[in-house]
Amino acid sequence: MHWILKPIAATVLLGFLTLPAMADTLLGSYIARISQDDHFASDGYPLDSAAQMVRQDRANWHRFGQGDREDESDRWFKTTQQRSRLQKMLEQRGAMDAATRRAITNGRPLIQVDVYTSRVQVILLER
Repeated sequence: MHWILKPIAATVLLGFLTLPAMADTLLGSYIARISQDDHFASDGYPLDSAAQMVRQDRANWHRFGQGDREDESDRWFKTTQQRSRLQKMLEQRGAMDAATRRAITNGRPLIQVDVYTSRVQVILLER
């Protein structure tokens, strides 16, 4: 019986080792300019976090049909619920570094958003 369990245990272990790699699959990316319009909520109040501003950029693009020249479309954040999930993922540690957060909250940077199955990563392309 012992010789039967070894291959089964090895298969289960291999499955667990490959699980993180599968869970972190890149789905795609988009580029966006975080402009002055993205620093304000739809009802006009100023936003105070980079995560909120990136979310607002997607609301401006999908809900209001307003974007900046460099903005690209995406297929992941079309609905309010999807944008809420985006904001939560952006608030997670590692979604963007401190320099990227500062550039978004204090300026009009060009960013790339890499969308994975369980997270997002924001990369600063231009300040």
